[in-house]
Amino acid sequence: MPAAPRRTRRRTHALLASAATLATAAALTAALPADAHESHHRPGRYQDVQLLSFNDLHGNLEPPSGSSGRVTELQPDGTTKTIDAGGVEYLATHLRQARKGHPYSVTAAGGDLVGASPLLSGLFHDEPTVEALNKLDLDVTSVGNHEFDEGARELARLQNGGCHPTDGCYTDTEFQGADFPYLAANVQDEKTGKPILKPYWVWKKKDVRIGFIGVTLEGTPGIVSADGVKGLTFKDETETINKYAKVLQRQGVQSIVALIHEGGYPASGSYNYDCDSPGAGDGISGPIVDIAKNVTPAVDALVTGHTHQAYVCTVPDPSGRPRMVTSASSFGRLYTDTTLTYDRRTGDIARTAVKSANHVVTRDVPKAADMTDLISRWNTLAAPIGNRPIGYISADVNNTGTESPMGDLIADAQLAHGRELDPKTSLALMNPGGVRAGLTYAAKGAEGDGVVTYAEGFTVQPFSNTVNLQDFTGAQLVQVLKEQVSGVNAAAPKILQPSAGLTYTLDLTKSGADRVVTDSIRLNGAPVDPAATYRVATNSFLAGGGDGFPTLGQGTNDLVGSDDLSALEKYLTANSSAANPITPPKADRITVVS
Repeated sequence: MPAAPRRTRRRTHALLASAATLATAAALTAALPADAHESHHRPGRYQDVQLLSFNDLHGNLEPPSGSSGRVTELQPDGTTKTIDAGGVEYLATHLRQARKGHPYSVTAAGGDLVGASPLLSGLFHDEPTVEALNKLDLDVTSVGNHEFDEGARELARLQNGGCHPTDGCYTDTEFQGADFPYLAANVQDEKTGKPILKPYWVWKKKDVRIGFIGVTLEGTPGIVSADGVKGLTFKDETETINKYAKVLQRQGVQSIVALIHEGGYPASGSYNYDCDSPGAGDGISGPIVDIAKNVTPAVDALVTGHTHQAYVCTVPDPSGRPRMVTSASSFGRLYTDTTLTYDRRTGDIARTAVKSANHVVTRDVPKAADMTDLISRWNTLAAPIGNRPIGYISADVNNTGTESPMGDLIADAQLAHGRELDPKTSLALMNPGGVRAGLTYAAKGAEGDGVVTYAEGFTVQPFSNTVNLQDFTGAQLVQVLKEQVSGVNAAAPKILQPSAGLTYTLDLTKSGADRVVTDSIRLNGAPVDPAATYRVATNSFLAGGGDGFPTLGQGTNDLVGSDDLSALEKYLTANSSAANPITPPKADRITVVS
């Protein structure tokens, strides 16, 4: 497949006040010949190329609230402090400032730029986010799992443009689609066996060429609704990257960057933690480590995502040479600035001179006026829907901890909806990844403190899953709870948020399924009877066995209710008022021993 020609776009750089940059640096120590610097008369052997990258924006155009809008920074004395971060108005300013003085600059992303988005973007099928990314001068991105939330056809529309097939056009101009290519090297059409989008793309400037290969995690079908991945096959990430690296090399492209929507877990929650201390790769664990160790040495750097973590690490490639692996947290709170030193003689990256750092998208810089206009324009369209009050809370309903108050509140709402559909409904279970935010007591606009608006509810539950009822035996129910900490969830447990009445002990000192203490499981105070039938409410994603819960896909007597956000809205409206707001659940249904 020939390399895609880059669309020519005018980069406009406003004169902006320079901001102090908060960064962590990881560098492979440089030892370059004397002609490393470009002369004014002829290009030297080496050319520094700036690679700016980010991942997992999830349509967060406005600054995210609460913990979703903060990063933790390690201080020189070992203490930490939090910094408010994110918002596309600030991200644009930071990226534009970063590009100054770098004539060779390319901007790439690691997937999940859309999907699970707040109302401002999600209400319009993420057209506002694609428009913002075009203005950000994004050059290329991999797909992530959330790019498949609405299926391959909708992803193709985001790439190519056109009005939404059912909702039509939102403005008087047709949606233009992305100026940048979405890369999906390991996502194939089941029938043809060919990638559904471009597998790779080559960035060119004068005589410098860098190839980008984009993949999403092979496990995407397990974390996306079945409709979203219908007719698609997801291939091994490493094998796919290695395959297309050879294709690029045959085309004479020796400098290659992999954009991988899969990630790792650093040993610290601070974005500027030294990932390479005490030894290369020691500071990161998770699926990306194996991928990084096995991706061909032809690839010079890995831009990753999915885990919403911040890291700049070196992991040795199969030949034992250190290679940079980066991730910029999520929601536009950080961006990574990597210097790739291009060797004109070999056409490859001089790996000894790669250096990289994560930078905070602080909110102390001027807002980018074009982004402010974009947000204002779409907010005008969203306001009549988004500003409608749906309930009242007495304090913040946080989305933190193994069991969160927000998760419990959603489970209670789904139990109430389930009982409206069928009075025999026993309990509800909510997947933690489906809870995208908490509810904040402080007013975001003119609605007043404690008021929950539809827009805030949408930010919490943006997926449009339905509430489904299924019958399970008590033995199956116990098995579901054990699947939280075993099987594919053994290494990174996914603790389902329980409705009121379901209680048990989670003993994290044990391993695997034993972490769920079977004898402790109670439903409304009574032990679960293995032979009895229980009616369980979950969302449609879990009801399909998603998130590593195969037993939830084996329920019987299915009944499909309304969408999950409607269930939450109805519950809040019925159980709260301005005079009598709802109190956040205590999140004490699971007793955690650690």
